[in-house]
Amino acid sequence: MHPTLRTVLAGAAVVALATACTASDADASRETAAPSALPTATPPDTVAGVAGRAAPPAQAADAFAEPAPGIAVRPVAGTTVHRDFKRSYLAMDAWTLYPAEGSTGRPLVALVLDGSNAVTSAEMRIGRSDSAADVKACTTPPADAAGKADTVDVGGVRTTHFSSSDAAMSHYLSADSYRVVQGGACYAIDLIIAGTRPEVYDPPRTPPFTAQQAKAALASMLAAVHWTH
Repeated sequence: MHPTLRTVLAGAAVVALATACTASDADASRETAAPSALPTATPPDTVAGVAGRAAPPAQAADAFAEPAPGIAVRPVAGTTVHRDFKRSYLAMDAWTLYPAEGSTGRPLVALVLDGSNAVTSAEMRIGRSDSAADVKACTTPPADAAGKADTVDVGGVRTTHFSSSDAAMSHYLSADSYRVVQGGACYAIDLIIAGTRPEVYDPPRTPPFTAQQAKAALASMLAAVHWTH
């Protein structure tokens, strides 16, 4: 091969090798640099978690609340709110299930289980009295109470609890009652299951719910009670 041609080919080979090495180094540099950008991205689940903490869902307004300080009830699914107690033959419509003679309290709110009717009804009643006589006797169980009274926390406040029942003219009633003095007032919370025996109807009627379902519903109503400060 001619010496000049050999020199030209050798120079071309050197240039090609240098170009290949430069390209290879650039590719390697890009491959190394790319992963370094990944930690700056935030995974979607992390974004959702941060957003959830930053903007918690708003709580529903109370179904009933006195001006502070007082009593309040959160909404309970499957119930209807009433401001009177005129639904039961035996329970009457006084502020408390067993009012003393001359008592001057007033009904505040009732949560009635949806479907309640003349055959079977379930409701939580809350009444209040500011009368000195009612406040003094507030936590003393009435003569109609069955068994021994105990204490139960309702919304973080210790209350006196007792049970009772009644029956007359095919009507029946059973109740769990809670009494407490708060802010100088007597509060009466009564969980009542009442109605008429189904067999007295012709044809006999079917209750809208069982006693067990009614008790579970009343327990959820009681759990919704809290106190405003």
